[in-house]
Amino acid sequence: MAVLWSDAYRWRMATRDQLGGVIHSYQRYDPVRFPSPTEPPPDVVSAAFEHALMFGERRELTAEELARAVHLDPSQIAGLGPSIDALRAMLEERKRKILATYETRKAIKRARKALHAAAAGAKPPTKLADRYHQAIRTEQLRELERLWYATGDDSSPFARQVVQVLERMGDKYQVDELDAKYAFTGREAMTVEKALEVKEELEKIDELLKQLEEAAKTAQIGVIDLEMLSEFAEPGDVDQLSALQQQVQDYLRDIAEQQGLAEGKGGGSFQLTPKAYRVFQSKLLQRLFGQLEASRTGRHTGDISGEGAVETQRTKPFEFGDSIANMDVVSTFTNALLREAAQPQPPAAGDTPQQKPRGFRLRSDDIVVHKTRNTPKAATTVVMDMSGSMRYDGQYINVKRMALALQGLLRSEYPGDYLSFIEAYSFAKPVEPGRLINLMPKPVTISNPVVQLRADMSRDDISEQMVPPHFTNLQHGLALARRQLSAQDTPNRQIVLITDGLPTAHFEGETLYLLYPPDPRTEAATLREGLLCQRAGITINLFLLPSWSQTEEDVRFGYRLAESTKGRVFFTAGHDLDRYVVWDYLSRRREILG
Repeated sequence: MAVLWSDAYRWRMATRDQLGGVIHSYQRYDPVRFPSPTEPPPDVVSAAFEHALMFGERRELTAEELARAVHLDPSQIAGLGPSIDALRAMLEERKRKILATYETRKAIKRARKALHAAAAGAKPPTKLADRYHQAIRTEQLRELERLWYATGDDSSPFARQVVQVLERMGDKYQVDELDAKYAFTGREAMTVEKALEVKEELEKIDELLKQLEEAAKTAQIGVIDLEMLSEFAEPGDVDQLSALQQQVQDYLRDIAEQQGLAEGKGGGSFQLTPKAYRVFQSKLLQRLFGQLEASRTGRHTGDISGEGAVETQRTKPFEFGDSIANMDVVSTFTNALLREAAQPQPPAAGDTPQQKPRGFRLRSDDIVVHKTRNTPKAATTVVMDMSGSMRYDGQYINVKRMALALQGLLRSEYPGDYLSFIEAYSFAKPVEPGRLINLMPKPVTISNPVVQLRADMSRDDISEQMVPPHFTNLQHGLALARRQLSAQDTPNRQIVLITDGLPTAHFEGETLYLLYPPDPRTEAATLREGLLCQRAGITINLFLLPSWSQTEEDVRFGYRLAESTKGRVFFTAGHDLDRYVVWDYLSRRREILG
């Protein structure tokens, strides 16, 4: 103990320049352990993408938010800085002593007495007297605030008296809360002012204990309020924690750069680079295919041999109908030479018997062709509902996560496939892949229970900015997807339509209709567009997400759209959307190959 006390004393007396070596001897840790050379680096990019999925461009990710979101291995900081358990024990002991020292009964009486004294001194006008006395009897802060506004003159004597009563009533509320929240066992009486000080101190201790508990579980040193902690802990402990906090932040900043997060101009925020997109999409696919493996469903399809575009290393004898373009030249000529050598030929005219035959004839049974694998191209357009209702339960986040997963799948596995995205709200607009992360549900600008609006979009004096954006125009989305897919040179075309219910907007020529509650006229226009997609050879797969406002009629619409277009409808929880869409895409490719 003497050695430890001596080291601790030396540490407190040391200057900041000397802290490194003293901490090393006092805490007995090896700085090489952080970061650990064997542990995998923390997943920083997922935290950044989850923030971007939720807020889009509305709010940048700060360094502090990134540090709070990333979980480190607590074992890596177990020996660094002061013991978190020791700090917690110190705070808990401080709290225990406070509760064992004071009692609250007298403070409650004094707060009540102060309130009634202030209330008795107020002289309300006759027209406000009944309301005032009722507010005092029931101790209603809100009613007293209304009375203050009702005076009409905040400089009048009664208005100033009401402010004083409000302050005394607020004090009584806080003393009552202190008595209800904590179990005091001491005997020392408190004044009202002392009770408020004790309440503030205990709440700070509770908040710090919560922060330290979280830091012990996740190594999130950044969550600890060092300024608040400095009121209770030794100065040296706070300095150590501050140095460790900076070390963790520097480490996370380096990892963020490695995983594709770039600091914005001036620092303080992070931006997503193309490298970060690739890393995050790879993690999404790893998670999805990890679930797929657990269900014993194969990710890769079997070989589909026959007339195809990609040659394989394996060969087979030529059959009628096989393309000579896939001939294995070396094997074919070798077969012909071996056959000719095994069959002696009669000498040609003018040749002596000792001369070898000249040349050889190629026969069909000599020919060997490479086996080929069909790799048909598929074209997909994803129509994503971004109307106002998609903000409930964060459904728009699930839709964007699905889009990123599907884009990552095609980039890594099927780079020849066509994929495009469309957001559908009151209008439908193509979305560049790089802008997917910034999509947000449209703000609700009309709260009327019944809406019947019409806008002639061919007029020069009417623009999209004048139209409420939060309606659902699936008809326009399907029409735009049909035009995109019709230009693709493949018979394997599909629309993935993701929505949470009935459409509420449609076009008739250049006229846009916004109708709520959902109108049969809008549904009919959407179904007509679906039939046009079917006639163009485009399959519609509808993924219907759950919603608080979803009704049986929403489900029936999904069935009607699927049945009328010979498509399919899927009912899935929002958090499973990426898995369902990706697995269905792979399933359809297997059907195409078969």
